Amino acid sequence: MAAGEAAAAPLARAEYVLRGACAAMAAAGALLLGLSAQTKTVLFVQKKAVPKDVQALWVLIVSASAAAGYHVVQLARCLYKARLATAGAGAGGSRRLSRGIACVSFLLDKGCAYMVFATTVAALQACFVGLIGVEALQWSKLCNIYTRFCEQAAAGMVCSMLAAGGMAVLAAFSARELFRRPAGAASSAAGALGWNGSQGSSSEL
Repeated sequence: MAAGEAAAAPLARAEYVLRGACAAMAAAGALLLGLSAQTKTVLFVQKKAVPKDVQALWVLIVSASAAAGYHVVQLARCLYKARLATAGAGAGGSRRLSRGIACVSFLLDKGCAYMVFATTVAALQACFVGLIGVEALQWSKLCNIYTRFCEQAAAGMVCSMLAAGGMAVLAAFSARELFRRPAGAASSAAGALGWNGSQGSSSEL
């Protein structure tokens, strides 16, 4: 048991660091996109470019903000769980409850990674129109006019893509935590049965 806990400690620390990094990258992406506004004078008319002008960018801001908040909550839960384990409290907790929490965490981590990745790809596709234009539809390039807006939006999407990659790795951590539990329960049950069987055979002798 002690050897298993010692082996799991580096993985737990890696999960804490990765969750914190994902929350920071998602929050940075949301802030960069949300604050990316630029005003330019075009044909004697002042026009302001804001993220709401591109619906995909606005959806990415919302999803990245939600993902950052979720991973902050998950990080707090993991730290609280580690503190309880260090103090020795909660050892007699329900295994069914802990497995249910692990299952929900796995599904949320997986869904969060998919959500951020999908919205980032959609925002990239929408922003390519502003970068290269579409001559067939007479859509002109906009990034040569709103340069700072496009650069800041690009930095925000890079942060969101990095966050999505980290969240995919976190989903693998959650899957390991989920599918590790039945094996532990089965081994303990087998050990208990073996112990009872040896006691029964010794009593018969």
